[in-house]
Amino acid sequence: QVQLEQSGGGFVQPGGSLRLSCVVSERTFRGNAMGWFRQAPGKEREFVSAIKWNGGATYYADSVKGRFTASKDNARSAVYLQMNSLKPEDTAIYYCASTTGIQSSLRLSSAYGYWGQGTQVTVSS
Repeated sequence: QVQLEQSGGGFVQPGGSLRLSCVVSERTFRGNAMGWFRQAPGKEREFVSAIKWNGGATYYADSVKGRFTASKDNARSAVYLQMNSLKPEDTAIYYCASTTGIQSSLRLSSAYGYWGQGTQVTVSS
């Protein structure tokens, strides 16, 4: 059973930074990529970012491009999401997710078979 353990998040003022972490427990079962999604109150879950384990290619939603950076540590089976210049509209529960096998449509939640427990990010003055 693959488990994703998230950490990070919290409360920050607009313009501040936070870093999210996600560790995959069963390295041999991880897929080709990890994704970050978020869900704000009353809204659907949306894609934020994705990163491939091999090569490190990254993908971002337009709303976070230039402010968020995804990175990885293959040896630790860990991925990170550095969030800078945070805005109130970034407030949401953030989830990391692992693909099952080789997936190409990394912006779709259906590409991911394993999800972290979620962590709250609140941006407010």
